[in-house]
Amino acid sequence: MRELVVISGKGGTGKTSVLSAFAALADNAVVADCDVDAADLHLVLTPAIVREQEFSGGFCARIAPDRCTSCGRCEELCRFGAVVRGEPAAEGGGPSFRVDPIACEGCGVCERFCPAGAVEFGPVVNGRWFVSETRFGPMVHARLGVAGENSGKLVTLVRREARRVAQEQRRNLVLVDGPPGIGCPVIASIAAADVVLVVAEPTLSGLHDLARAAELVRHFGIRGLVCVNKWDLNASLAERIEAQAGRWHLATTGRIRYDRAVTDAQVHRQSVVEFAADGAAADVRAVWAQVLAAVAGAEGL
Repeated sequence: MRELVVISGKGGTGKTSVLSAFAALADNAVVADCDVDAADLHLVLTPAIVREQEFSGGFCARIAPDRCTSCGRCEELCRFGAVVRGEPAAEGGGPSFRVDPIACEGCGVCERFCPAGAVEFGPVVNGRWFVSETRFGPMVHARLGVAGENSGKLVTLVRREARRVAQEQRRNLVLVDGPPGIGCPVIASIAAADVVLVVAEPTLSGLHDLARAAELVRHFGIRGLVCVNKWDLNASLAERIEAQAGRWHLATTGRIRYDRAVTDAQVHRQSVVEFAADGAAADVRAVWAQVLAAVAGAEGL
């Protein structure tokens, strides 16, 4: 079994559009959407949920009003401003206190030092993850809650479940739609992967972001590839990116032109290779052939 992760230095480069087309072209694959902070692969693949579970990636405090003595110790010690002072619960009594779950960082200081033992501290549900079926096979994906913590932990869970499904169903490829950037969720997406494809755009910021992504891939010793999406918007920068990619030990797999058919396909909830035969669809097919060859040869790297 091989694992291919598609990432980008920034959002909006077309990473998910490329991955959805790969899902349509792949044979016997499992798809994993690890961009849990802003998941959108489901908009194209229209998954039917088979299994759904809650995800808890952290802890949150809660003040029990019946035990609170209004001493204010929790408010004094909270470094994150998560303890909110309110009106007295009873006439003549002290102020009431509650914890803002969005601001709470789950450090547990308030629970440790509350003299009345009024602070309850336990796991909090940060999101949900799903195992689904699509027209291209199984898909594992997730939805992180608003201001949800530990997206890296959720990414690891999604990848692990995708690999389990692949082994269970004897599928030989896991296609991962990774998050943009180089932060913790990206690291969780690419660690121990076989091949990473970086989708770049022909802009100066795209060149800069590609440099950071290339350094991350090189750090983990993973075989790295690059393709330039919408290359014809700035052909000279596309050439410059490809030249730099070689110096950063990224193999170039081809270019994808700007094509309105990509947007039209998304409107119809399809990948571009399902919607069209030429233009960007033909480019993606050519890139896929190069990527597939790299994945097949990943053993022994």
